[in-house]
Amino acid sequence: MEKPPIIQVKRLVKRFGLKTVLHGLDFEVQPGEFVALLGPNGAGKTTFLRILASLSRPAMGEVRIVNYRLPQQAAAVRRILGVVSHLPLLYGDLTAEENLHFYGRIYGIPRLERRVQEVLELVGLTARRRDLVRTFSRGMQQRLAIGRAVLHDPEVMLFDEPHTGLDQDACQMLDNVLREVAARGRTVVMTSHDLARAADLASRFDVLSRGRIVASAARSEMTSDQLLGFYRQALQGS
Repeated sequence: MEKPPIIQVKRLVKRFGLKTVLHGLDFEVQPGEFVALLGPNGAGKTTFLRILASLSRPAMGEVRIVNYRLPQQAAAVRRILGVVSHLPLLYGDLTAEENLHFYGRIYGIPRLERRVQEVLELVGLTARRRDLVRTFSRGMQQRLAIGRAVLHDPEVMLFDEPHTGLDQDACQMLDNVLREVAARGRTVVMTSHDLARAADLASRFDVLSRGRIVASAARSEMTSDQLLGFYRQALQGS
């Protein structure tokens, strides 16, 4: 028997004043899928992820994550989500270690000290663990934001252009984290402009254009070299 979708979105509408950004969007993700959400600037990708992350409210439509409804059950959804957005959601006057301890206590993580050290090692910040976050570069803050997002081993992870601002070593670290998350059977939705990276990581590709999903394809249906053609064709058809 097929499992119910872990993310289910129906007829989603989002407006900013008189401008409609999402036009009746439908979207489903099965448990363990890694979906790359592709689309041009202004397509609504970040707006959509913010709604899934319970950081923004839709004008209309239905959103369920692990059968919790948004925005009505936002507190329950946040406990099972890991989110990496354009805002690192870190405290600059705390150290890297203190930031992770703070979030770990919120989530009630057992053996927190051990878990914090594991995550600092995972994101390559062990040597800077006692430095204030406000002294970190943008790339180092992004590393720590990734650590914050995976700290509580969430069922669903949302990444909004997570490679932005990272150097090559940090991008490779993030790719390793994403592969590890996927290997653990977690569900991932990631927006990206980097088709080559998306092709290497995702199990499904959805194209968002003008506020709707206009095409979807599984990784098994195409080679990495065919993804660009699929993407261009989807945009032309929208």
